Amino acid sequence: MSMGTVKTPRILLVEDNPANLLVAGILLERLGYAYDTAEDGEEAVKAFETGAYDIILMDLQMPVMDGYEATRRIRQYERISRNTPVKIVALTAHALSGDRDACLAAGMDDYMSKPFKPDELQAKLDELTSV
Repeated sequence: MSMGTVKTPRILLVEDNPANLLVAGILLERLGYAYDTAEDGEEAVKAFETGAYDIILMDLQMPVMDGYEATRRIRQYERISRNTPVKIVALTAHALSGDRDACLAAGMDDYMSKPFKPDELQAKLDELTSV
């Protein structure tokens, strides 16, 4: 991929399932996005603290630290350091009505159900980068 096709937002993809990580990564690459990965919430928090991300795509159910707790810690870090809040989107296979509310309560900006289609991911990323 040439540097001319890479879009500007820095994305952190947080997913513990290798197959889901591969699929989401391929989708991001096909859409022209560069991204880093983390395999659990603890890795996500560490990556966030050392990197400058615009968007975090966060799985909810992971070992070590789930996506809810990782989001709460990222938001706490932002408050303490007075950083501009990163956009965090929950990625989950459990599309229950209460899940969206729990995601928003934890500090996430939005929610996407897995599996998602390339056009759905593109629309969500466009929405997040246009605000």
